[in-house]
Amino acid sequence: MTSLQTLTGQMLCYISAHGRACLMTGLLTGLLVPRLAALMVPWLPHMVAALLAITALRIGHRAALGATRDLGWGLAAVGVLQLGVPLMLLALMTAFGVATTPAALAVLLATAGPAISGSTNLALLMGLDAGRMMQILVLGTAAFPVTVLPVLWFAPQLADPLGVVQSAAVVLVVILAATATGFGARAALLPDPTPRQVQMLDGASMLAFSVMVVGLMAPLNGALRETPLGVAGWTALAFVVSYGLQGLTLLVLRRGPMKPVAGPLAIGAGSRNIALFLVALPADTIAPVLIFVACWQLPMYLTPMLLPRLYSWALTGD
Repeated sequence: MTSLQTLTGQMLCYISAHGRACLMTGLLTGLLVPRLAALMVPWLPHMVAALLAITALRIGHRAALGATRDLGWGLAAVGVLQLGVPLMLLALMTAFGVATTPAALAVLLATAGPAISGSTNLALLMGLDAGRMMQILVLGTAAFPVTVLPVLWFAPQLADPLGVVQSAAVVLVVILAATATGFGARAALLPDPTPRQVQMLDGASMLAFSVMVVGLMAPLNGALRETPLGVAGWTALAFVVSYGLQGLTLLVLRRGPMKPVAGPLAIGAGSRNIALFLVALPADTIAPVLIFVACWQLPMYLTPMLLPRLYSWALTGD
């Protein structure tokens, strides 16, 4: 092993051991270095694919796919999270007369998407079953073109569901290709990784996850200077939706037969890939909620720092 390989391995192991600090560094860099964040925006789709490939390499296809018997609960959970939840919230917002507001559109998009590609990283940081998390991610992404149709059909602000599904299908192909690449690399190069190799893969995944958030923070830089109160409102909404869904999922599942998967399902419920809609919806439709899209990253990336006690209480009683 060369000195460069040794140094790289040591660096990745260090990042793995300090994952929470790495995430915070990414958030702060995105907010404090606006030029760098702006330069990274065009590369976000590539970073999403790279992150998913690295994560799939870390987990491996055996852990991700699981037994055939898991398909039932996985699809049912995806149906509830990506179809049941947004339609229920849309009905409530319609009843209260706020369904046509930008905030309602933000909530609808945030709850209609599948789990973010970095959800497996969050699961690893929280000490949860990353293989189960990968199952939810893959199933949710595969089902997205189907589950999103009824949501878009009933959403008052959206008028072209077919165009959105076509765009989502392209995203789906990219994500599945990245996942297959990671699984193939794991089978060919690391069928039985050592503990140190696993730690290095954790570090590589965490590094990619933290770099990606720099670009995701770009829309917040100008908004913080121009409309700080507006940013505060969008941020509060993002925390309420994300942490509310996580807490409710844990509360409902912590004592039933679904308890073994309650943690990954809670992460999936509150960590949704709203970025899919950035490439799927017309610019004038998505424009009113762009700041929310950036604010939505905050509760997701801060989950490992702010919610460990909630997960520990719900899953272990401690």
